Amino acid sequence: MTSAFDETDAPVDETSTDEVSADETPDADGVDEAADATDSETSETDAVDADSAADEEAVDPLQEFRDRLWSQPGDWYVIHTYAGMEKRVQQNLENRKVALNAEDYIHEIVVPTEEVAEIKNGQRKLVRRTVLPGYVLVRMDLTDDSWGVVRHTPSVTGFVGNSHQPVPLSLSEVEKMLAPAVEAEAAAEATATAEPTQTPQAKVEFSDFAPGDSVLVIDGPFATLHATVTEINIDGQKVKGLVEIFGRETSVELPFDYIQKV
Repeated sequence: MTSAFDETDAPVDETSTDEVSADETPDADGVDEAADATDSETSETDAVDADSAADEEAVDPLQEFRDRLWSQPGDWYVIHTYAGMEKRVQQNLENRKVALNAEDYIHEIVVPTEEVAEIKNGQRKLVRRTVLPGYVLVRMDLTDDSWGVVRHTPSVTGFVGNSHQPVPLSLSEVEKMLAPAVEAEAAAEATATAEPTQTPQAKVEFSDFAPGDSVLVIDGPFATLHATVTEINIDGQKVKGLVEIFGRETSVELPFDYIQKV
């Protein structure tokens, strides 16, 4: 006998399976958006970390020099040397402080220098010049022994000031003397990555002529005349000079290669 309710006749919910699948399956667009948001947050975090690292690495050389200067032991003294013997004195004193076991008292010997662009005989070249000719800076603890080591170094004529009780320089004075060399060194290191317009310019010295010099004009419309230099234009490679024309002094511009010193 057939049941009034046959299993084959039971109604089937055709949408139930599909609905469950649709509800439980993640939306692909939503997944992509979440991934993009995560990537964006990660990129921002990385950028912040990179900026922080760059800030930490970008140490101001001048400030670093100041911090080191003010934290170092000893005082700074100035010693007088024979002219042109500054570097020799520096080397001699470095050797003597080791040989005489004075390294605990004599900490540093410095000859302040600067880089100068020199123009001589029409040729431009960079040279390093002593900022204080005839003087050397020494950072030391002043004792009878350390005083003797310095004072009796060959080519040293004495301490500046009281010869037996010299007065040390203030740290502000030392900073003014040494900071330009620190800035120049930092600028030189930066030139490798700097744009051409950012290249630091060295101090320029011109040794061929000076205002007031008498020169002979050897070329151009004023050849054979004498002129008195009144102004020098290093960048333009010219001088302004007074030339006597018809009994009157007239100011003219003359290229460097048109004149020679007499």
